[in-house]
Amino acid sequence: MKFERFIVCALLIASAGVAGAAPSAQAILAASDAIRNPGKPFALTVTLVEYRNGTQVDSNTLTVYSKADANSGQFRSLIRFVAPARDANKLMLKNGNDLWFFDPASKASIRLSPQQRLLGQAANGDVVTVNLAKDYQAQIAAEESVLDGDRQSRRCYKLALAAVSPDVTYHHIEMWLDASNSRPVKARFYTESGQLLKTAYYRRYQPQLGVERPTETVIIDGLDPNWVTVMRFGDYAWRDVPEVWLQRDYLPRFKPE
Repeated sequence: MKFERFIVCALLIASAGVAGAAPSAQAILAASDAIRNPGKPFALTVTLVEYRNGTQVDSNTLTVYSKADANSGQFRSLIRFVAPARDANKLMLKNGNDLWFFDPASKASIRLSPQQRLLGQAANGDVVTVNLAKDYQAQIAAEESVLDGDRQSRRCYKLALAAVSPDVTYHHIEMWLDASNSRPVKARFYTESGQLLKTAYYRRYQPQLGVERPTETVIIDGLDPNWVTVMRFGDYAWRDVPEVWLQRDYLPRFKPE
């Protein structure tokens, strides 16, 4: 849509400022957020395929309903597990930096702590669904060439992101954004002690809801590089996300359409 392309272009122009001025790291990061995340309520399908030592060991399919909060600008999402059958109809509710898990078998909703979010797919969800410019202060650390997820060289701004909120999953992030268009290319996510948790590569850009967005993210575990999760995004669609769906108390009553 023309509106979505206009928003991205406006953010890129803002990042340049007056002629000859150094780009604003925060504006570049916001432009990258607009590429990863549609600006109006939407739904999509996410497939996660997990590999150990090059062999597929697990696969999950999720339906995500998401919209940005009018006040904070941070995303609120309802995530429904579709497959495999053992996980069908389990739910996760992401409201800002709060993450709740609901199991229909027990009828219980459990809040996941920042430490618990570092485990498995809950953390993978954090990697791709947040507006980073809302939770992190960005600085340009370098302008350099890096290999993207397809091993092609890209000239990028390397941003150093420092958390400004105490309840985010990752204490600091290194992010490489294409210098020509602010597309995310690569990111590294760290603990407060400086331990590398994950490396993410954003690739396979395709037109989705008016903007070319990454339709695949490859996530490499920081402790075990032989543990790789490939996240594929498809079936993007604008859709209304009722406010009641984003309330914890409603989770036991949610019925998929």
